[in-house]
Amino acid sequence: MTAALHVRGVVLPEGEHRDLYVVDGRVSYEPVADADDLTGGLERAWVVPGLVDAHCHVGLDADGAVDEQTQQRQATDDRDGGALLLRDCGSAADTRWIDARPDLPEIIRAGRHIARTRRYIRNYAHEVEPAELPAYVAQEAARGDGWVKLVGDWIERESGDLTPLWPGDAVRAAVSTAHAQGVRMTAHVFGAAALPDLIEAGIDCIEHGTGLSTDLVDAMVARGTALVPTTKQLNKFESYAAQGEAKFPAYAAHMRALFARRRETIGAAYEAGVAIYAGTDAGGFLPHGLIADEVAELATYGLSTFDALGAASWRAREWLGRPARLDEGVPASFCVYSADPLADLGALKAPARVVLRGRVVG
Repeated sequence: MTAALHVRGVVLPEGEHRDLYVVDGRVSYEPVADADDLTGGLERAWVVPGLVDAHCHVGLDADGAVDEQTQQRQATDDRDGGALLLRDCGSAADTRWIDARPDLPEIIRAGRHIARTRRYIRNYAHEVEPAELPAYVAQEAARGDGWVKLVGDWIERESGDLTPLWPGDAVRAAVSTAHAQGVRMTAHVFGAAALPDLIEAGIDCIEHGTGLSTDLVDAMVARGTALVPTTKQLNKFESYAAQGEAKFPAYAAHMRALFARRRETIGAAYEAGVAIYAGTDAGGFLPHGLIADEVAELATYGLSTFDALGAASWRAREWLGRPARLDEGVPASFCVYSADPLADLGALKAPARVVLRGRVVG
């Protein structure tokens, strides 16, 4: 049994100044006389439910699956940045061993990416044809933790531009299979063409979403489709365009156009009422531990500071089926800050204390 802990500070999202205790790994508001004080040396403290990276890839780098030592480093970087709950949006590696590590973040997995043959990053995905798609969705549903990840669009060599990977009937069969298995489905989509079939089929989430239009945003609101923009990934669109320009000029021009209107597109989705969550797209081509930067960037897309932080904390936790608030009796996973993150989101970059499952880990 670990020692009881005590934090005195402003507890978000309620904004109430309280004495919070950790007893046997859970939150309590009943005073404990000999609890260890976590806020000693801090003039003031703000307590935030553990941050969420709703789109990352533990176990993946630019070349595919990585070893356990690298996986541990990735997960530790996320934890040290305050991200204590991760939605792993596709990984070629088996990261289940992390579940036995109480000092590493909880991971909610979406299995391995499912893509069309030779239509995605090498070594990342199961590469299948439309007739095989339902079977692979069912397979990854069984391997994941309530999510399946589809690649909705990618560059096509014949056209030299982003195009949908799947015909509409395959998309409908895939989403129907996921829901029949009791899991949610999300999809990588940069452009516009793949979105109508995915949203109409009832997909639960869109990753990136830079091709959204007013009509598609309205459809997402009506269906309750969520959006994880991954703004840190969007900032790499120019480099992707430059890399592909010599061989695929249409693709390069398309990526630059998507980049130019990214804030307008995502901002319009937010204003319309689409549920937006924060995800860094760490792993692959981005480092882990960037959730504070992602939240700050989201605020430049029109989100209020409260909603930007909620997109990476209480709202995201609720969306993923975890306790959203630090109520009596919930598992004690939270971050303590020495400055108010709602006044300055930059405060998220320097957590004074990180408590995971009732243990001080940073």
